[in-house]
Amino acid sequence: MTTDSARSGFVTFVGRPNVGKSTLTNALVGEKVAITSDKPQTTRRAIRGIVNRPTGQLVIVDTPGLHKPRTLLGQRLNDLVEQVLGDVDVIGFCVPATEKVGPGDRRIAESLDGYARAKKVAIVTKTDAAARDQVTERLLEVDALREDWAAVIPLSALTRDQLDVLTDELLAMMPEGPALYPEGVVTDESDEDRIAEIIREAALDGVRDELPHSIAVTVDDVEGREDGSLIDIHASIVVERDSQKAIIIGRKGSRLKDVGMRARAQIEPLVGSKVFLKLHVRVAKEWQRDPKQLGRLGF
Repeated sequence: MTTDSARSGFVTFVGRPNVGKSTLTNALVGEKVAITSDKPQTTRRAIRGIVNRPTGQLVIVDTPGLHKPRTLLGQRLNDLVEQVLGDVDVIGFCVPATEKVGPGDRRIAESLDGYARAKKVAIVTKTDAAARDQVTERLLEVDALREDWAAVIPLSALTRDQLDVLTDELLAMMPEGPALYPEGVVTDESDEDRIAEIIREAALDGVRDELPHSIAVTVDDVEGREDGSLIDIHASIVVERDSQKAIIIGRKGSRLKDVGMRARAQIEPLVGSKVFLKLHVRVAKEWQRDPKQLGRLGF
């Protein structure tokens, strides 16, 4: 960092599932570190994205959306969010400009009372998809939820409108101190974790109903060939039932092939090499409710 009074610290964005937290994280970092999907509860881990500016460094902890848990996995995701909220310097509460503030938003806003040390910022997301009067209405609704907002900011991660305003506000709220990560680092996620998430994102595309929650991915082996021409990656897509396995594979394997093609297109720039990606689909019965299976899958 270039100044003696540089600031650095942690921020997390909270809100209902699918309000744009991961999209906002990626836009601020300037690189895709968190997968995105229109399916609720896409994010399942605390993923750190790092934003470097001349005045300091923001470490964004992208977390799952807070929700009423229906499975052991859901409860563990909520516990993860609560743990993160207790450790960060700033909490950004996100509400989409396109939807009225509802009971779920109010419940989350009230729950922030439990995290007294963190400053709170209200963020109205997806302004590019809303009319001006919608944005104004949302700002008024959000402002009324709490009296202690340090700032209320409308923005669009898609068009990057107001992103610099948010970055400047967040940095100003961070404690003084040196950078927590080296300058070129954008995430502390391992390549294997990022590969697994890219595959899961591709598998989520186009599936419906309960299937998104039932999909997990493990990377079983990554090995470069001796001649340096390719990296072989073997990964498993895990589902809960045989019927789900059939959906993921598709007719004559067409869907699985499509998942592999789309995932490979993102994995190759990440690892800097051509990739041979072998996907296997396996069934782990009711893994979302089984403590042992959850442990094996990293939850």
